[in-house]
Amino acid sequence: MIRYTLRCDRGHAFESWFQSSSAYDSQVRRKLVECPSCGSVKVEKAIMAPQIVGRKGRARAPEPVSNEAAASDAQAAPPDNSATENSATPLLMAQERELRAKLKELRDHIVKTADNVGERFPNEARKMHYGDIEHRPIFGEASPAEAKALIEEGIDVAPLPVLPEDRN
Repeated sequence: MIRYTLRCDRGHAFESWFQSSSAYDSQVRRKLVECPSCGSVKVEKAIMAPQIVGRKGRARAPEPVSNEAAASDAQAAPPDNSATENSATPLLMAQERELRAKLKELRDHIVKTADNVGERFPNEARKMHYGDIEHRPIFGEASPAEAKALIEEGIDVAPLPVLPEDRN
């Protein structure tokens, strides 16, 4: 998973997670990435400082702040922004926790109600699409190239949500 700091054409900065840089590029091209503040789909990556943690500081590293995001926040902030900043951070953290919980709930529902066809996923999806077998909910594994080929054939596929804590 990759976390990008993004900025819309109206100067709002926000963060989002993507499975890979190509997934980000694809979603931006299809206008699936939008600013949570204004809904603009004209989004680009902001410059981010790398997050490097030494052995002693592995417990909790500070969140990275992009130079451009800090500059745009400073320009857009009201004259006395101390109260605004302090109340916005917990709200964003609460929204992120809520979003992660909903993504986990969605993934758990799919895993419980669909058949895991593993590496046969591309073939099973094609068979259902072309009417060779009965439609049913399935999930499984497909390479990026296989997923792209399915999409180009008009077969609806989507990745299962994966959260950072699932990889640890």
